[in-house]
Amino acid sequence: MEQSTPLVLGIDAGGTMTDTILVDKQGNFAVGKAPTTPGHEAEGFMESARDATDLWNLDTNKTFEELEVILYSGTGMLNTLLSRTGKRLGLIVTRGMEDAVLMGRGLQSWSGYSYPDRLHAVTHAHPDPLVPRSRVRGVTERVDQFGQVVIPAYEHEAVNGVKELLNQDIEALCICCMYSHVNPEHEWQIGEAARRVLAENDVDVPIYFSHQLRPIIREQSRLNSTLIEAYATAQGRDQLLGVEAAAKQHGFPHSMQTMLSYGGLANVRYPRLHETMISGPVGGLLGAKHVGELVGTDSVIVSDMGGTSFDIGAVTRGKIPIDDEPTLARFKLNLPTLAMDTIGAGGGTIVKVDPYTHKVSLGPESAGSVPGPVAMDMGGTEPTIADCDAVMGRLNPDNFLGGKVQLNIEKAKQVLQEKVADPLGVDVYEAAEGMVNLLEMEARSSIESIISTQGVDPSEYHLMSYGGSGPLHMAEYSRGLGFSGVMTFPFAAAFSAFGCTTADYLHRHSQSVHIMIGPETSEQDRGEVRWQINKIWDDLDAHARSELVAEGHDSEAVTCEPFAMMRYTGQLEDVEVTAPATKLESDDDLDRLTQAFETLYETINRSASSYGEAEAGFTIMELGLSARVEKVKPELTRRPLGAAEPKPKANKGTRAMYYNRDWHEAQLWEMDMLEPGNVLEGPAIVEHPATTLVIPSGDRVRLDEWTILHYEHGD
Repeated sequence: MEQSTPLVLGIDAGGTMTDTILVDKQGNFAVGKAPTTPGHEAEGFMESARDATDLWNLDTNKTFEELEVILYSGTGMLNTLLSRTGKRLGLIVTRGMEDAVLMGRGLQSWSGYSYPDRLHAVTHAHPDPLVPRSRVRGVTERVDQFGQVVIPAYEHEAVNGVKELLNQDIEALCICCMYSHVNPEHEWQIGEAARRVLAENDVDVPIYFSHQLRPIIREQSRLNSTLIEAYATAQGRDQLLGVEAAAKQHGFPHSMQTMLSYGGLANVRYPRLHETMISGPVGGLLGAKHVGELVGTDSVIVSDMGGTSFDIGAVTRGKIPIDDEPTLARFKLNLPTLAMDTIGAGGGTIVKVDPYTHKVSLGPESAGSVPGPVAMDMGGTEPTIADCDAVMGRLNPDNFLGGKVQLNIEKAKQVLQEKVADPLGVDVYEAAEGMVNLLEMEARSSIESIISTQGVDPSEYHLMSYGGSGPLHMAEYSRGLGFSGVMTFPFAAAFSAFGCTTADYLHRHSQSVHIMIGPETSEQDRGEVRWQINKIWDDLDAHARSELVAEGHDSEAVTCEPFAMMRYTGQLEDVEVTAPATKLESDDDLDRLTQAFETLYETINRSASSYGEAEAGFTIMELGLSARVEKVKPELTRRPLGAAEPKPKANKGTRAMYYNRDWHEAQLWEMDMLEPGNVLEGPAIVEHPATTLVIPSGDRVRLDEWTILHYEHGD
């Protein structure tokens, strides 16, 4: 098959599999897949890339030479943080705040816990700090909330503190002073003192300033962000540079890009690399928004089930909500992130039965890619959801990963019998389906939870199911939820990678402020407010443009979109409001900004929308902007609808499938052989080298002109 020159290669390295999508000039794409190699991600990257180029019979080296963009979303930094194998840190803070790393935030003591454990204080425990108390030093200094120096920085204390920390063989130094986001003067002074000490001792230790990483209010979150940047990003950057080096060895002529947590692309040398740590599932949200626009819906619930986790998010009326304080490894960060929820539920999720109580549980542990499920015959000894699917005939033992892995069904059956069925006193097939049903119930519950927080009727949404395990289980976890439609894709396993390729180059910058606009604010004060807002937006605009120019983009190609984080005065939570103009030239422009806030507030909080300006006025807590440079994006190919009956070459025969406690003769179909207009009646199994779609009896699937598969439940 003749193809145009590939332009973009997108990679999503998950906990189990590394997915690749290769996009050409016309928007056509090919999908590749390979096991993730956590110790050396470049190996999994190249294997997955070869899998994609082989589909188009392309030479790998020639393809890499012609690529314009490679974007990579990996797990290196997160693995470093979770395994606690990062740098040996030292920390200098405002005197009196030395114990902040131990106290943390109260909610960090139960973050990530199951619901029962959250209820009992005895089970609560703070995460171990990234820097022990013994490597924390305080310096006398104080800046107030308005940025005024109250107590000057005692530089001699900083000098002594750095010397003591150097004696403890620190590998990185973090500096975090109170209210440095308003006035960073003291952090600079302490940093200069530290540099003198380092020079005198001929030591090269990087220094991380909290005001440079994220000049935003909330000291604890800013401290956590600074510590994580210093602790984990060095190894993560080495992983990314290793992947880039592998690409360049095969001829790639440019710098590699990575995905930021709020949905933008940045060079792997980006100075705030901790902003990429929660980027894995983000691509799916971007892809869902892109496809939603194509098929005419602006409200989508996304569900991504891979080998390790189940990620859920929402696009509501064209907007993807941003979480300004996400939790990562039980630490709260002031890091803007496209809002998603995650539970430990995937194909590799380990199933367990307590030998004494016979209590059944799933995960959250996953078999990952190594050793993997028992059926993969690579050393796995614990039964997983994938083993259950294989035993019930829902997976093709000869076509797993396109035939690269031969599934050992008998071994999986033996382990399930021994560790699940026998303790429960049931048939092995009944046990396997019970485990799968439990997984699907948990997935369904998490989707219901997301819907309940949106304030929108489920019938306004379409559900998009993707990930390697998503189509395998979507029939049941989407049943009865009342969606306008349910859909999946031929490239479901690589949909997150596809979504990454729809992203633009995007950097987000912001600064904390405290600007009040009261109902009786004078014209002069309103003018002062406009001047202050415009000044900050102008400064952020200049900084954002210079950063993107440094990455090789033309300044004229940069588009900046200002925003404000606003609340009614007296409230505790902010709402992000897109500015009606890039500059507030008049009081009318200021009024349009406050009106935009009120409109958005009413949409989000209908029952409380009468709170009102007249009673409270407005407070702006943060000003920021998103700087964007557009890039080429993949396009789905639109073809005319054909016959409902698939062509004979798409049929692969039949296979026995266990479903609803009975065996069914399921028709087998080859995913890549199906065409627009085809309709598949259950029971059926649609196979693809990277994923499997199960259609039980009574349900059906139809393919539209974009070759999107629309799932229709029976009565």
